[in-house]
Amino acid sequence: MGGDGHGDDRRRDDWRGDRIGSALRGTNPTVLRRLDAGFAVIGDVQFLPGYSVLLVDDPAVQRLSDLPRPRRSAFLSDMDRLGEAVERACARLDPAFRRVNLEILGNTDPFLHAHVWPRFAWEPAELAGRPVWLYPPERWRAARYALGPRHDALREAIREELDRLTAA
Repeated sequence: MGGDGHGDDRRRDDWRGDRIGSALRGTNPTVLRRLDAGFAVIGDVQFLPGYSVLLVDDPAVQRLSDLPRPRRSAFLSDMDRLGEAVERACARLDPAFRRVNLEILGNTDPFLHAHVWPRFAWEPAELAGRPVWLYPPERWRAARYALGPRHDALREAIREELDRLTAA
């Protein structure tokens, strides 16, 4: 194909502009597993290795209260399952793992989603007990923290734990 040479890169990254639609179409590369009310995905940034997100499976849903009560319960159950899977995987892979933080914020992205942040003993002391959003902007943008092939073992560990929890 001709053009400016960036067409393939843009198509490969189209999922970022439609995370839920691309998950539904099977083209979102961050999807770990389809759950009952959404998609477990690994985060684009991994300065806290194992960071994951639960995306609702309907892009029109903006708030938890937009869901009928049974779907609300399913979403919260999925959030719990993803949180436990991240906890188990991170504890297995890093002895400095301490806990997970679960957050439903909704201040930036217009669709319902929940953040699952693993926290570690090796975090800087001035940030360890504070919200992850206070990490410096460099952590959010630097290429060395971007999701990549070096996270494949972590992805697989979280998938395995999701599968174990689903089977239980």
